[in-house]
Amino acid sequence: MNNLVKIENGLAAIANDDWTLVQLPATQVEERIQAGKVVLFKLTGESTVTEEQIADTVIPASGKIIVPLSVFVERNNELASRIAQGEVGVWLATHELLEYLIQQQADLNALPIIAVFVERFADGRIFSLGTLLRTRYGFKNELRAFGDVLRDQLFFLKRSGYTSFVIRQDRSAQEAIASLNDFSKPYQGAVDEPQPVFRRYNRGN
Repeated sequence: MNNLVKIENGLAAIANDDWTLVQLPATQVEERIQAGKVVLFKLTGESTVTEEQIADTVIPASGKIIVPLSVFVERNNELASRIAQGEVGVWLATHELLEYLIQQQADLNALPIIAVFVERFADGRIFSLGTLLRTRYGFKNELRAFGDVLRDQLFFLKRSGYTSFVIRQDRSAQEAIASLNDFSKPYQGAVDEPQPVFRRYNRGN
């Protein structure tokens, strides 16, 4: 099932995916306990990728690829010619730092796509990352959300600057598209419409 939804020229539709998502090799994940409870979310800036994972990541020899941030940084020389040809995008998890990407790739618009992986739908950092990429760093190309992405989030992800969404496989992409019209005139300003509603309408005297 194709669960990629893309917004183009203001219209959302199910689309074919031209990009191959490159995954890190699996590793042993230790359960973290704090105050007697399991810690569900990784801390912002926490190092979670090993050198062995980066070295062992299999990168397809051809085609358009979206590579993990750590691989993009540490194996950049290997990817340089394909980056120049617009064949490489980057994905990062919600706990990873955008500054790490900026240090390696000052011109983000040399990347055709940046994707953000959300491990758990309740992790609101995905909205902040989208907003920062669009506003502070001026990223203008495709911004994708994938992972635990649900219907109820799409409207707010769009407002945060995302233009494509990989809907969770157990959910309907067609139903998710409808959620983009859940609200007709949002009150607050955001990436898709910076002005709040009271500045968009002249109430007269």
